Amino acid sequence: MDRIVLRPGRERSLARRHPWVFSGAITYEPQDAGLRPGSTIEVKSAGGEVLGYGSWSPTSQIRVRMLSFDAAVVPDEAFIRSRVAAAVGRRADFFANAYTNAMRLVNAESDGLPGVVADYYAGWVVCQFTSAGAELWKRTVAEALMQYAPFCQGVSERSDVDVRVREGLATGGFEVLAGAEPPELIEIAEGPCKFLVDVRNGHKTGFYLDQRDARQAVGALANGADVLNCFCYTGGFGIFARQCGAASVTQVDVSHDALELAKKNEALAHLCGTKMEYVEEDVFKYLRQCRDEGRKFDMIVLDPPKFAETRSQIMKAARGYKDINLLAMKLLKPNGTLATFSCSGAMDDELFGKIIAEAATDAKRDFQTIAKTRQGADHPVAVSFPEGHYLKGVVLRAMD
Repeated sequence: MDRIVLRPGRERSLARRHPWVFSGAITYEPQDAGLRPGSTIEVKSAGGEVLGYGSWSPTSQIRVRMLSFDAAVVPDEAFIRSRVAAAVGRRADFFANAYTNAMRLVNAESDGLPGVVADYYAGWVVCQFTSAGAELWKRTVAEALMQYAPFCQGVSERSDVDVRVREGLATGGFEVLAGAEPPELIEIAEGPCKFLVDVRNGHKTGFYLDQRDARQAVGALANGADVLNCFCYTGGFGIFARQCGAASVTQVDVSHDALELAKKNEALAHLCGTKMEYVEEDVFKYLRQCRDEGRKFDMIVLDPPKFAETRSQIMKAARGYKDINLLAMKLLKPNGTLATFSCSGAMDDELFGKIIAEAATDAKRDFQTIAKTRQGADHPVAVSFPEGHYLKGVVLRAMD
């Protein structure tokens, strides 16, 4: 088997079971030009100790993603299938609970399968494979999901993410890997709400499953409120607010297609008494327009897309987060509620908290933190892989 050898002292992260080996930590790696990207290779310390086995990515700064930290366990097809089975098994409580029929089944490194994401939508599974190793094993993963995911009718792939380029992989479209082809729109249930999911063209694999807990938290505070839902996508927060008794909901997104699906999601609710408005506009521009018009809201939700892909982009992202939170804070009515989120993994909780505090200072308003949210339990974070914590949410109440 091909191998890499680490520089002296660089085995410490593997001793902590962190799954990434960076190119700078390596003193020797395979020279075989014919070795297939994603192939399993042996990882050795400078002293010759076998530290485990991982998937090789020759074009990525993350040169190896570890699969096994046991010198006696070499990953093979049965190993990959067992990892899929274990990940699905850890979600048994979700299947037993009638709250939702949509969840993440495999959460990449935090489920011991680097680069593999698998989301379940009412019997249909949609995957993203974002590393060379995940790409190599994707057929095995799909077959295992067909076997172990309850009531699974088909497994498809949506590997159209830019991160694949850093792995030397093409960014593909939609493909059925196993079982049947899913319908154009899949109806899922989440608590009191239903949503239609476009798994072919929607964001991520079709829906923001990771915001489930946050939607519930926002809904609990929305009764009687005039709600502004920014970057609404297909309307999740707004639909929850309406279901929980909001007086009005304004859904804002720059995407026409997303808003059209949001309207269909509203129709699924079969509710009366809540005024719904849809605005196809850039959120920054719309917030400034509301400021100039003197429009105010009882609750504002800010759930923007990722502003920072890497740490090098973090300062520019920080300015964006501050601007948008400052604008929102100025649009809140007395005692209003702001639910603000960041899905930028490169931004930690401390920096996000500082940005919010600076925005509040510039807005000349005092706020209380009444709740914090993160990705749901089906998006776990391995203790050895803190990078898996990417979603941060803070719910604030104005003190006036």
